[in-house]
Amino acid sequence: MRITPEALEQEFTLTTAATRLDFLSRRDSGDTALNVVRDDGPDDWASIKNIDTSLDSYEALEMLALGEVISRKARAYELIGVRAALRGGASWDEIAEALGVPPDYAWDSFTDAVTERLDEDAAAAARELAGARPGS
Repeated sequence: MRITPEALEQEFTLTTAATRLDFLSRRDSGDTALNVVRDDGPDDWASIKNIDTSLDSYEALEMLALGEVISRKARAYELIGVRAALRGGASWDEIAEALGVPPDYAWDSFTDAVTERLDEDAAAAARELAGARPGS
């Protein structure tokens, strides 16, 4: 199986993708040393906690693809969130602050997402809800 965001996007919800990404990132020690020899006794259970692990290439690629899946899903939720904020009366200054971007950038991103992801009727309604571009 090839590891691609498209393949994983169908398999994982945002929550499960984030959980799996977190699991993989915590498992990887970042150690580049291979063939590490340990001199622990066979009954030394304490040695288990000291074992470093590294991701294999399949897991590393899965981790990269999961990051992209999470990013894509988060962008989809951003469109939902901005529309809800606008319907609730939030200003573009408030929305931009919540996103950590300038108001004109937030508006541009929203209108681009509307054009890309919504059908014509929904897009027209969203553009009306957005109003004029801040700073115009």
